[in-house]
Amino acid sequence: MTSQAPQLTVLAVEPFERAYKNRMTFRFGNIISTGGRQAVVRLLVRLADGREGWGYAAESIGGKWFDKRPELTDQQAADQLRRSLAMASELYRASKPRTPFGFFADHYAEHVAACGARRLLPLVASYGPALLDRAILDAVCRMEGVSFYAAMQANLPGMRPHAIIPDMAGFDFAKFFASLKPASQIAARHTVGMVDPLVATDQTPDARVNDGLPETLEEVVAAYGQRYFKLKVGGDLKADIERLSKIAGVLDKIAEPYFATIDGNEQYADAEAALELWRAIEAAPALERLARSTLFVEQPIARQTALSTSVKPFAEVKPLIIDESDGEIDSFPRARAVGYDGVSSKACKGFYKSIINRARCETWNAEGDGRHYFMSAEDLTVHAGVSLQQDLALVNYLGLTHVERNGHHFVDGFCERPASEADAFLAAHPDLYHRDHGKVRLRIAQGMLHLSSLDCVGFGHAPAPDFAQLTAMPVPGE
Repeated sequence: MTSQAPQLTVLAVEPFERAYKNRMTFRFGNIISTGGRQAVVRLLVRLADGREGWGYAAESIGGKWFDKRPELTDQQAADQLRRSLAMASELYRASKPRTPFGFFADHYAEHVAACGARRLLPLVASYGPALLDRAILDAVCRMEGVSFYAAMQANLPGMRPHAIIPDMAGFDFAKFFASLKPASQIAARHTVGMVDPLVATDQTPDARVNDGLPETLEEVVAAYGQRYFKLKVGGDLKADIERLSKIAGVLDKIAEPYFATIDGNEQYADAEAALELWRAIEAAPALERLARSTLFVEQPIARQTALSTSVKPFAEVKPLIIDESDGEIDSFPRARAVGYDGVSSKACKGFYKSIINRARCETWNAEGDGRHYFMSAEDLTVHAGVSLQQDLALVNYLGLTHVERNGHHFVDGFCERPASEADAFLAAHPDLYHRDHGKVRLRIAQGMLHLSSLDCVGFGHAPAPDFAQLTAMPVPGE
């Protein structure tokens, strides 16, 4: 392995897609999902010594999460993400040789500005580079014969202070990377959507999926032994308290301690309305244990106003994190200024952004202003295989101890993908998957995901995706 960050050229970017169906309907905020499409990218790079190699990345095309404007159709929202990927691909292919981090950092401002000229939000703009940057590092890892963890330890991406992160001037990335020690397992935090059945009586017999996987929250707890939960709310105070009370009726039966996070999905108008929700939770006798068990509240306020007013009165009673408001590279520092304590990591927003924000937490906590800054690990329905494993490798490397996982619950294993692809991932990562009812599925044992096999050559995954049954990504509409 080289001791310096390699200079490389992007020779080709090949975007593909596949359709998938949900095994169960999922609702978050005002969005109802019964299926969708996943982007799968392969990218060819050439190192300065002439070696060439492919890298891979995959991510759901969750357009109506990145841009929730009601006037957008699902097709238009998905096309925005395709456009972001196409624009970033053109930029990276035309670039002079750079380090892996250099592609992200040196082109960041130009890409965001170009996307803004097309009315693409910064969160949408982040989608294209998020895929390409992971594929680039995957290619470098494979050519150098190292894992993602080893690549980061040696700083093969070439991360350094940069003009796009002026608050990190002088930060010692090498020292920071040396302090990070990935674990062999991580707790899976189960997502409870707005329409998920909680107990058996919530379902009629003909509504059952009956595919061998748990369907109700009660069944999830029994099957997976999970003790971490993410609870969606919808912005209607009375309905949210009623829903949370029913959820607590299930979780309070767990003898051991459990932990919850509450996801507002931008459904509350302002900090006062969000605080009213929390006060109502604290006042409800049925929610006494759930309130004590809640770790933080995620993005309750719409992104348009979330960072413009103080949330310090809320943060004094319960930590708040940003998610959808984390659109730009400086969003977390701006959020800190108005009272937020945390930020989410999502691979779809860019893994360099996650690393930078985790480093910010380290820096700010060392400053000792009396607050504790932290990062959470959240999900955007990452699916088994490349997408799941790159996200898990990232959050595990960053030292996070629990991660929201919902893709395995709403999408059945490797879904309609070829059995050969599922078998290849099972063979290479037998701690993470198992064969269940004849299908290769994610393995959660006593609430934990086992991750030792992610320490393999590549960015968290040994096999490559099977491209035989994928279709070329369509040219996005204007």
